[in-house]
Amino acid sequence: MPEGSKTHMGGTMRLGSRRTYFQVSNSKASQLYGNQRFIDERHRHRYEVNPEMVPQLEKAGLSFVGKDESAQRMQVIELDSHPYFIGVQFHPEFKSRPGKPSALFLGLIAAASGQLDVLLKKSVGTKANGYTNGMSAGSPHRYGNGVNGNGIHSNGLHV
Repeated sequence: MPEGSKTHMGGTMRLGSRRTYFQVSNSKASQLYGNQRFIDERHRHRYEVNPEMVPQLEKAGLSFVGKDESAQRMQVIELDSHPYFIGVQFHPEFKSRPGKPSALFLGLIAAASGQLDVLLKKSVGTKANGYTNGMSAGSPHRYGNGVNGNGIHSNGLHV
């Protein structure tokens, strides 16, 4: 990080909630987060993508779909040629809960089960990311396994 010391490593981490702005509205990550303009996620790192390397990485196929408020720090990458290749600088597990998984984790499970396209279609125009915090879309009091109102089998998490 430019503001970090090259010799003193103590206390140089970027910590806490940071805002990430989506640069591409139709990216998988953006869609998973409900097509919000930005998200706030928690960080705990001292590394970042060298801005001088961005053109080369983009030429090789990476898409930097999320950046910080200065648009200088790369926060979210995707590889368009892959069914589900999303990399992030933040830690989605910090805000993930058993009944409310991170949008990115939900996307990974949906991709692994062959249902990512269904999830992305359902998340268009939604505020969150298509899941209902562990409750079935059809009944706010029903928990369990199976297929919910959105048609996605989620084994306990109704998406």
